[in-house]
Amino acid sequence: MKRLLSGNEAIALGAWEAGVRYAAAYPGTPSTEILPALAQYPGVRAEWAANEKAALDAAAGASFAGARALAAMKHVGVNVASDSLMTLSYTGVGAGLVLVSADDPGAFSSQNEQDNRHYARFGKFPCLEPSDSQEAKDFTRFAFELSERFDTPVMLRSTTRLSHSKSAVEVEMPAEPREPGPLPPFERKPRKYVMIPAHARLRHPEIEARLQALAEYAETCPLNRVEWRDRRIGVIAGGVAYQYAREVFAGFSFLKLGMTYPLPTGVIRDFAAGIETLVVVEELDPFIEEQVRALGLEVIGKEFFPPTGELTLARVREGALKAGLPVRGQVQVSGFKSQTEPGTLQPETLELNVPPRPPALCPGCPHRSVYFNLRKLKLLVAGDIGCYAIGVLPPFEEMDMLISMGASIGMAHGAKRAGCPDKIVATIGDSTFFHAGLPELANIIYNRGAACTMILDNGTTAMTGGQDNPATGVTLQGETTQSIDIESVVRAMGVEDLWVVDALDVKGVEQAIREATAIDDRPTVIIVNGACVFTPQFRRRPAVVVDLEICNGCGLCFRVGCPAILKSEEVDAKTKRPKAEIDPLLCTGCTVCLQVCPRKAMYQTQGKEA
Repeated sequence: MKRLLSGNEAIALGAWEAGVRYAAAYPGTPSTEILPALAQYPGVRAEWAANEKAALDAAAGASFAGARALAAMKHVGVNVASDSLMTLSYTGVGAGLVLVSADDPGAFSSQNEQDNRHYARFGKFPCLEPSDSQEAKDFTRFAFELSERFDTPVMLRSTTRLSHSKSAVEVEMPAEPREPGPLPPFERKPRKYVMIPAHARLRHPEIEARLQALAEYAETCPLNRVEWRDRRIGVIAGGVAYQYAREVFAGFSFLKLGMTYPLPTGVIRDFAAGIETLVVVEELDPFIEEQVRALGLEVIGKEFFPPTGELTLARVREGALKAGLPVRGQVQVSGFKSQTEPGTLQPETLELNVPPRPPALCPGCPHRSVYFNLRKLKLLVAGDIGCYAIGVLPPFEEMDMLISMGASIGMAHGAKRAGCPDKIVATIGDSTFFHAGLPELANIIYNRGAACTMILDNGTTAMTGGQDNPATGVTLQGETTQSIDIESVVRAMGVEDLWVVDALDVKGVEQAIREATAIDDRPTVIIVNGACVFTPQFRRRPAVVVDLEICNGCGLCFRVGCPAILKSEEVDAKTKRPKAEIDPLLCTGCTVCLQVCPRKAMYQTQGKEA
């Protein structure tokens, strides 16, 4: 039967069909949904790890022990895991080991646009790129077979569009639940699995031989195929870029690459010899293009198809027109001219006037009082990866540096140790603290630093959809486990100056920040506790109402950045500014606006807490 699955759901299904027994990940868009989908299948142990390296390390251990294993992460997560990944190329695998890298062309939810195909080339292991959900499932199964056949980790590269788009997938569920049997005793192979220098020197020639064998295999790999049609144009493409190119260059010849490293050089040469003009369409870097040029072949590529941002039909079409290539038109729709045969497409596009919608903290978000006060106190802020990164945007505009998970604490420490005279605060979430903040805080303590760290504990990994983490006491598969108390951890690390405050206590948060930043000879920590509005712990309270007779439109409540606070149609006679009103359907009753209103023009409606 066929089911409509996203790319992430299809990857999970393919992993299960391949017999995966262990999987680990750290949630990160666009990869997040893979593990929850896989966790639902019987016979799989699926876990959220503290970070991506921990996920890959655990998957490696499972593989060495004889169990097929998968680690999933977004593209920047591979940076965290790369220390282990590069050495795993040397050790090889026990049972199949697959790393899913979900890249984010267009940086829809990431701090960079990073093309992780380079990791495959750097580490000398295969990279597979599916183009739709069916291929996502099939390529995942194939990846485990490839991993075991060539004794190598395999990267499955997805992108945001593939991860989150849905298409039909053929699904065959087994008649009986799969019950994995016990693993055999561990087969000790220290020269293979223990990478001391002497062993690494012996393994390196084997890796080079493996890469050569993979390159030879690529020539007949079933994931690569030639589609002969009109030979005036020949397009090389893979992944989602193939879907765009196939529509724009409909009717022309294609070399569709499912294995994008190593490339089938012989197939590429033969394909190029059979067409008049060679074109490469790929997202982000000229990864394929540069290797094709290195074969001495002339190719049209990144000079017309941009190396930045996500490709779309419009961008591929525009590039083709700039290159003077014959392309096929679209069926008649509003905004386009019809054209049915290959020829020159009229450069008309359908303009969509979509109003801008900048990200904002949700109504009731516990981070709101923190950034309201940081702006008020005009502090230097080192930010981190999480919902609170929105603090850099209006109305807060109170974040001065941000690069990667956990780096906020390190940047704050470095700035102070270098002599920065400003009072500086590092903000970091609970999940991010366990991901990469612990060693950064240890570094400040050990090196006698004096920066202030604010741990914003909202009880979940909120930015990626509300996943559990080591502080929540619940595993991915719903088991109750030990909840690691952040306050106890910080005290155990030796921090004596510690404040624990309620996120919805605006004055309390301000006072803690003032006291903590007044100390300039030792590290200080503030833990701000407040449940994310999407967690079971959150309790909605009576909505706040504006008394329009008292409100004078001062606008201070607008600075808390709550989507529930609107400008009313009523204008104050003296200030000539619009008064505030609150949408009762959006308001969660957090009272932050009520606390900052200088005229006491706000009050809560009567009623019991939900």
